Order: sequence, then C-alpha cells, then structure tokens
Amino acid sequence: MKKLLAKAILKIVGWKIVLQGNVNNLDRCILVVAPHTHNSEYLLGNLAYWALGKKLKIIIKDAHTKNPFYGWLVKAIGGIGIDRSQKNDLVNFVANEFKKDDFSLVITPEGTRSWVPKWRKGFYNMAIAAKVPIVLAGGDYKRKTINLGYAIPYEKLASQTFEQTMQEIQDFYIKYDIVPKIPENWNPQIY
Repeated sequence: MKKLLAKAILKIVGWKIVLQGNVNNLDRCILVVAPHTHNSEYLLGNLAYWALGKKLKIIIKDAHTKNPFYGWLVKAIGGIGIDRSQKNDLVNFVANEFKKDDFSLVITPEGTRSWVPKWRKGFYNMAIAAKVPIVLAGGDYKRKTINLGYAIPYEKLASQTFEQTMQEIQDFYIKYDIVPKIPENWNPQIY
C-alpha cells in the first residue's frame, strides 16, 4: 500500500527517482542526504524509499518519538528517538542497530539546514563501525529528481582515508549538480 501511495504522490507532484547504482545498495547502509536545506527533503526521500519498497530509519530527538499525539507516527516512518540532553555514543548505538536489522539510516552530515563550512564526521564513523556502505542521495529541486544509490562499499571505506572518501562524496555532488530547495544554504565544499 505504501509503495503505491508513494509512487502516486511522487507522480502527482512531478518528482522522479533517479538511481545512480543498484537499488539493492539501499537495503543496508548509511544514507548520506545532501544538500539539506529544507524539511521537505526528508519527505521526498521517504516517498522515494517507500516507492522502492525499502526500509528507512532516521535518528531524531526522543521528544518526537515520545510525544503522546504523534510519537507513534514518527516511529512508524522510521524515527529512532535519542535523548540529546545526554552524551550518547551514537556510533556504537548505530552499529548495534545494524546488528538487529537491515535498513538505511538517513544522516544529514551538514547537521543543520543552514550553510556550514564543512560536514560533521559522524556518518563516516558510523559506517566504519557498522561495517556498512555509505550511499549518497539528494533532492534536486531544479530538475525535480531524487538522486540516490551511488555506493561507497565498506571495503573501500576501510581501505582509504577519510579525506579520500570525502573527496569522492564531494565529487558526486558536484558531478550531479544537485540544486537544493534553498541554494544559498548549501556549501558544496564539504571538508
């Protein structure tokens, strides 16, 4: 049902899914989503995953998953609540979640919807600890495409430096010239 509904909504709003790799890359990975300039990117990404029949999760403030009015909905669409008032070992937490289940975990390395000088490194450390690939995704508002599927396999991550991985990621976003909803909030020089 979700699959058909998602396909219909994407068609109605005029968005297309463009795969840059095998659809099976989306089964078990750290899904890096960039640029992250607006909340609508999450909705488009979720619709794309549903349309492809894939399982998606996101780390979110636990206040949202515990909310008595909508917490059930946040959990139903893949929200994993984290208490951000305390120090959490998110890297190992994520690695343990991957031991329990196969899914894609959405990470927005910019950490905010505002312009940032460089990305945070947590997504990379999570992929290494969980021994999963990094898969790249982004919503292109100019062309109305959801680009996803380009994978950097775990074996490659483990054999190259962080800087080499970041260069490969930066090259991807430059190559596909992904235009965000709010272009002035996107810095394509990610490290």
